[in-house]
Amino acid sequence: MTLTDRLGIDLPILQAPMAGAQDSELAIAVSRAGGLGALPCAMLSPEGMADELETIRTAISGPINVNFFCHAVPAPDPERLASWHAALTPFYAELGLDIEAVPAGAGRRPFDHATCDALEPFRPAVVSFHFGLPAPELLARVKTWGATVLSTATTVEEARWLEAHGADAVIAQGLEAGGHRGLFLTGDLTTQMGTLALLPQVRQAVDVPVIAAGGIADARGAAAALTLGADAVQVGTAFLCCPESRASSVHRRALMSESALHTALTNLYSGRPARGIVTRLMRELGPISEAAPAFPLATAAIAPLRAAAEARGVGDFSPLWAGQNASRCREVPAAEVVHELAQGLSR
Repeated sequence: MTLTDRLGIDLPILQAPMAGAQDSELAIAVSRAGGLGALPCAMLSPEGMADELETIRTAISGPINVNFFCHAVPAPDPERLASWHAALTPFYAELGLDIEAVPAGAGRRPFDHATCDALEPFRPAVVSFHFGLPAPELLARVKTWGATVLSTATTVEEARWLEAHGADAVIAQGLEAGGHRGLFLTGDLTTQMGTLALLPQVRQAVDVPVIAAGGIADARGAAAALTLGADAVQVGTAFLCCPESRASSVHRRALMSESALHTALTNLYSGRPARGIVTRLMRELGPISEAAPAFPLATAAIAPLRAAAEARGVGDFSPLWAGQNASRCREVPAAEVVHELAQGLSR
């Protein structure tokens, strides 16, 4: 059985889940076009997730990929938080904000029993995870629904670990990919490989299907990934400027400008490495900072800066997530992006 048969889709094209930049509308559009749409749930409450899934269930009868983070919730570190606030204080002063008024909050929730309880009535056909896999008892619950489980690997070792611990398919996330790195066995960024290097090695190392992600934005990229052994491709950045996306106007302008040529991995926006367009914050603090609290605690102090700057029309403090290939970011319907990617599948 091919991966497309197992997933119940016409085309081996998956839309990458992009928390904060999309909702059910993009997932529905991609699925209607023959790919696999995704709903990112890391920033949704169980109730919010259920509402979105109900919207999807009403709109389409086909499968959807419901995506979750499975990070460990860190204990707050007062000393590190103080260093973080000290680093951000000049920016707060510049924008007339009070650093002492920063609200507490994680901003991202891991897959837990409350989430699983809210998800179970929908019994989604595909469930995917970032940062490894959830606890065995949670994974077992998902498997009892008959769901196909996907998770992200950024190294060969992670791919082998995922296969050994119950993943039905592995997403090989190359270094080019936008958004959060899925690394979970190590925090060493020197282990991260580009898609063209990672994909064939993962393909050789595991027996489960492999999905290529990172730098794939057009038919040629999709064809190259399949030639290197991928069973499907996962694409995110190319969908961000579609009308069905929820990316901000600031984010969209950056994606369609020369700024998108310069991306970097940064931990400033969440506490964990993620690829985005280089911003003023990244230039002035350095893209990776030891002062940033552990994921996802860095988010709380960034949010007021982002809101104030975006109100002025600038993205100096915005997480402008993007992969290294934003060349196909256009204001076209998501279905058109899917159809153009599909042109490379018959080559």
